[in-house]
Amino acid sequence: MALLTVKNIGISFGGLRAVDKFSVEIEKNELYGLIGPNGAGKTTVFNMLTGVYKPSDGSIMIDGVDITGKSNIEVNQTGIARTFQNIRLFKEQTVLDNVKIGLHNHYKYSTIDGVFRTPKYKKVEREMDERAMELLKVFDLQDEAEVLSANLPYGKQRKLEIARALATEPKLLLLDEPAAGMNPKETGELMQTIRFLRDEFDMTILLIEHDMKLVSGICERLTVLNFGEVLAAGSTSDVLNNPEVIKAYIGE
Repeated sequence: MALLTVKNIGISFGGLRAVDKFSVEIEKNELYGLIGPNGAGKTTVFNMLTGVYKPSDGSIMIDGVDITGKSNIEVNQTGIARTFQNIRLFKEQTVLDNVKIGLHNHYKYSTIDGVFRTPKYKKVEREMDERAMELLKVFDLQDEAEVLSANLPYGKQRKLEIARALATEPKLLLLDEPAAGMNPKETGELMQTIRFLRDEFDMTILLIEHDMKLVSGICERLTVLNFGEVLAAGSTSDVLNNPEVIKAYIGE
């Protein structure tokens, strides 16, 4: 059974069909890419997968569980986490606290424990600090743990957003243009990090990306969207050499 099975999902906005009959199957531990020209509907697909938008038709299954129409929180608890095209961090919170926010699916204490700083509260907070630091070390961010996230360089903000998503312990990680705004050195480091996440965290990753060097370097299979419809799907080399895909990107 595929980890993610999407069958014929679609959505319209004010009469405009933004995505139509989108289907994909992604196997466990796969590195999968979703590409296409600007405005093709890629982020709309992510929004449907994560419960931001409810598909008007079709179905979404994660690890055998139907999540079609579930809320964003329910989808996350089922095992899908994401990053955003435009970085969404809690800018006035520290790097450490941003990651700890992602841990609250798995570390809990009551309001009473929090108000009175009970032994349970202190124990859970200590465990969260330790786990958050472990995740920060993956991204070489441990030395910035007490820095406000707003003060991080752009590339490190990107890494922090991925670390926070990883803190929810997802089965499937969705990365929306993770290399956007990065220089070639940062992009190279990101490629290594994504491979590491897949291998060391038993992670399945679906990413949207315009950097074709990154896409061809790490993605095993691709789906191409164009005007909200699937234009091509298959192995990365076959898709990137497809004449229709090339035409969609560069024109006639």
